Amino acid sequence: MNDKSYIMSTKHTPEFAEIIESPNYIPCISFIMPFEPKMNPKKELAHQIKTGRDKIEQELISNFPKELTDATLKKMDLLLKDINFNTHKKSIAIFVSPLMQKVYYLDIHVDERIVIDDSFEIRDLIHNKKEVYRYLLAVLSGKSAKVYICTNDSFSQVILSQPNHIEAYKNEIAEKVANFSDANKRKEILLDKFLRHIDNGISLLLQAYKLPLFIMGTSRTIGHFKSITHNEKMIVETIHGNFEEKTHIELQRLMQPYIKDWKNLKQQELLKQIDEAFGNKKLTYGIQDVWKVAAQKRGRLLIVEKNYTYAANKTKNDEIFSRIETSLKNAFYIKDAVDDVIEKVLESGGNVEFVEDGSLADYQKIVLIEYYGNY
Repeated sequence: MNDKSYIMSTKHTPEFAEIIESPNYIPCISFIMPFEPKMNPKKELAHQIKTGRDKIEQELISNFPKELTDATLKKMDLLLKDINFNTHKKSIAIFVSPLMQKVYYLDIHVDERIVIDDSFEIRDLIHNKKEVYRYLLAVLSGKSAKVYICTNDSFSQVILSQPNHIEAYKNEIAEKVANFSDANKRKEILLDKFLRHIDNGISLLLQAYKLPLFIMGTSRTIGHFKSITHNEKMIVETIHGNFEEKTHIELQRLMQPYIKDWKNLKQQELLKQIDEAFGNKKLTYGIQDVWKVAAQKRGRLLIVEKNYTYAANKTKNDEIFSRIETSLKNAFYIKDAVDDVIEKVLESGGNVEFVEDGSLADYQKIVLIEYYGNY
């Protein structure tokens, strides 16, 4: 099992006073754990869930009155009876209180975490995401090309639809270069032809995966590639040298300095995705419009400045809300409309990422990329 953490809090928020007289006695349980039934036996997952449930029971017995403990556990047991072990998701998030129960099946990697508090913080799910490094690496030479999808601990070579060796393209250009007596000129044309095909294969991969791209190769090869590529905006770094004979392990070691600051690298990639979505007219920004699109289940990726919150009043038609001062909260008070949007995006199968404050100044601190293209 991955790193686990347990948090116990007894602080309370005033809005619960409208529901129950003693808000500080409301246990709200957040139970998050890796799941992936496709990769793990049902018996093992069921045991992990039961272990977490037993831990929660002991903490409730120790810290809350019997009637609240019993009510909370009853809600949890009803929910656990209906856990879906046929899902293809990567993790599960269970939220339970004496008043409600809810489960999310998520496409994000997480470490196991149990939180007992007086409210649910949906953004804790995102902050608790297990950081997964994922990028594309193209290793180019004057003879061949290898492209890898790389994660924290694995390099998987991708078989492109195009031949990845320059010899396959000699006959294609034979007639076109017949008049060139200069052998070097023939080689330059052949190299460009070869790299153009490889670039087309990389374009297809980037459409499918939307990952940062690294290029390795000699200065000559990289120079040719940059002159013909349609993916220059996606290139994070070019690494010069002869890497043609390097093993997966050697390449992984060579990449370590370049992915060390993954947080900054990832943010750069997210900003590129925002620009692309804007160009395709699939970008919504500003809390009001983002909330509407999320409610329509059209959101693929929500990107939010990490400390952005928005207290709001929900209207009767449940479609529009307005910002309010927290001191004026009432029965229709939304503690944080951003959390409400996060929940809607996760429920519809989308993903959520946080970026540094100020990064989305041109977009009112929050953007939503809609499904389009291959999504």
